[in-house]
Amino acid sequence: MVIAVDFDGTIVKHRYPEIGPEIPFAIETLLKLQDEGHKLILWSVREGELLDEAVEWCRARGLEFYAVNRDYPEEKVDNNNHFSRKLKVGLFIDDRNLGGLPDWGTIYNMVHNRLTYEDLINHYEQEAEQQINVSKPSFWKRLTGRQ
Repeated sequence: MVIAVDFDGTIVKHRYPEIGPEIPFAIETLLKLQDEGHKLILWSVREGELLDEAVEWCRARGLEFYAVNRDYPEEKVDNNNHFSRKLKVGLFIDDRNLGGLPDWGTIYNMVHNRLTYEDLINHYEQEAEQQINVSKPSFWKRLTGRQ
């Protein structure tokens, strides 16, 4: 899958135009997704030197993107008659998602297992129902050991 990933607020904490500290497990998760064959595109509002700094920050941590702010590395307006600033990807990972940015463990689980938010909600609801339905012996039965 081709995945677009935001930088500020997603890989690092918001400190724009500076680069904030890494959000825990962001780089590790993105590297794991690459190892599994996903192509990652850095999709950021940053441009020029600020974008170069973000790309270099990721590179220093071993993360190389398939493309940066475009669909493929060599894409340019003049060599793509279908050029659009909107990327043609299977998934966007961005802190501006409806509901915000889940933790990177949840993001990995969703991408790896191709889960939706609805799938997660259903899973958590089923877990909660199972916990409610587990019959606990009454206080008296636990105290006396009688059935």
